[in-house]
This record gives sequence, C-alpha cells and structure tokens, in this order.
Amino acid sequence: MTQSKGRKNHVTAETGETCPEGRISSSITTRDGVEILDISNYIPFFLSSINNALSRGASAIYRERFGIGITEWRTISMLAIEPKITAARICEVVNLDKAAASRALATLDEMGYLGSVSAETDPRKRTWWLNEKGYMLHATIIEIALTREKALIDGIDPQDLEAAIRAMRIMMSNVRLM
Repeated sequence: MTQSKGRKNHVTAETGETCPEGRISSSITTRDGVEILDISNYIPFFLSSINNALSRGASAIYRERFGIGITEWRTISMLAIEPKITAARICEVVNLDKAAASRALATLDEMGYLGSVSAETDPRKRTWWLNEKGYMLHATIIEIALTREKALIDGIDPQDLEAAIRAMRIMMSNVRLM
C-alpha cells in the first residue's frame, strides 16, 4: 500500500495502480457537450440503489411479519453482535443517526425485546441488550436476512464476491474519512 493525501491506497497486484487513478471504467460520460454521470458505472448510484431496494424489501417483510422495520432489525442485529451497548455505539457501527436509533430502541423496548440500565452518572445514557424474547426474534429474522443475502449474491463467482467484499470494506473506511 502507498500513502496519498492521508488515505491508504490499495495497489493491485495486476497493474500496480490504485483507484481512482487506476480505474478502468468512468463514472462520467458526455452528452451534447456536457459531462454527466454515467450511472452504469457510478458506484454511489449502485450502492444507494441496492441498499434502497434491499431496505424497502426487508422493511416490508419485517413490518408485515413482526411489526418492526429495517432500522429496528439493524438495532436488534447490533445488540446481538455486541450486547450491553449504548445507542451511540449502535449509531457508530451501523451508521444510524441518533434520532433513528433512539426511536428504534424505544419501539423495541415497548415491544418487550430489550433490557436496559441507566448510567449512574447520567440517567439519559442507557446500556441496552436483547432479552430472551429479543434473541428469539433475532433468531427468526436472521434466517430471513440470510435467505435474502443468498438471493442477492446468486450467480456471483465466489472470487468476485470476495473481491467485492474487500472493495466494500475499503469504501467503508474511506467514507469515514470524507
């Protein structure tokens, strides 16, 4: 890896080049003398479109079957990954804003899926975890989530999938620097 402008650039073994300098496709095209986005190559378009479609579909399923949306599922998932954490930690890991995390926690708490305790120094700060009922919901929804993931990656070569995962990890790191 080489350093450039405080960011890590990942060098490919094949070309020795990094993106964006080593990019093969272009995210712009020209129409009538004007540069415009070429959404067939513009990465934020793909990420946003895929995420929006996945979130809408998952939210519809989870609302119909369990009375929760995608934000609540992300919160449940995070509490299963890291039990006894704060709303701030949930926001940090799954990129939720504080208001969305607070609403999700309140909803899940009202539905009886969570346990919590207030910090002695600040009663507004709570540590949250899934209770037994919450873990049962998690076990049910994770099966649906994994089935949806399988459908999403159907037909992708395993090496291509691993390359995509590596690229998305780098993008996650980069987006935090933007």
